[in-house]
Amino acid sequence: MRAKLLIVGQASLLLMAVLLAAGGVLAQQVATSGKEQIEDAAGFKEFLDRVQEYVKLHKSVKAMLPPLKDKEELPEMISAHQQALARKIRQARLHSELDEIFTKLSREAFRHAIRSTFQGQQAPHALATMKQGSPLRKVRLKVNEVYPDGVPQTTVPPTLLQKLPKLPDELEYRIVGRDLILLDVRANLVVDLLREVLPWILETQD
Repeated sequence: MRAKLLIVGQASLLLMAVLLAAGGVLAQQVATSGKEQIEDAAGFKEFLDRVQEYVKLHKSVKAMLPPLKDKEELPEMISAHQQALARKIRQARLHSELDEIFTKLSREAFRHAIRSTFQGQQAPHALATMKQGSPLRKVRLKVNEVYPDGVPQTTVPPTLLQKLPKLPDELEYRIVGRDLILLDVRANLVVDLLREVLPWILETQD
């Protein structure tokens, strides 16, 4: 009887040890997840601060140009205004480099958001949404470069947009190949980009 109780006691102790170890791992995972969320929030804030700096530049440059009278201006006048705006912004950002707005901290936050979108349960829907557009593979854009005319757009899945910082009207996200582009839609200008943050998407499109 004593032997049986001893065995039961040892089994209980072993079970408690296993549970405590599992609890320790779980606590560590929760702590890591919490730290990552805090760092991602800080990264997105840093990104939005840089975005606001760019928008101030955009507006100051735009204020120096003759304004368009209304939305019914001739297409060539609208195009000329856009080109002039792009040219002036490019001159003002002559020495701009990659990752000026997508900083080191914010890059990690964007990678986490993208990874969670394309590795979760909604991944098939996100991929299907992108395939409805015209995914680009061979176009390689640069910072401060005009977005090429006639280049088709890859649809950014709504499930991804919901996880990314909301942009002001002057800017929007674009997907080109593996890259996430920050585009000035008024000037049709590449403001910044994240290289190769969507590698798994291309692998599913062959």
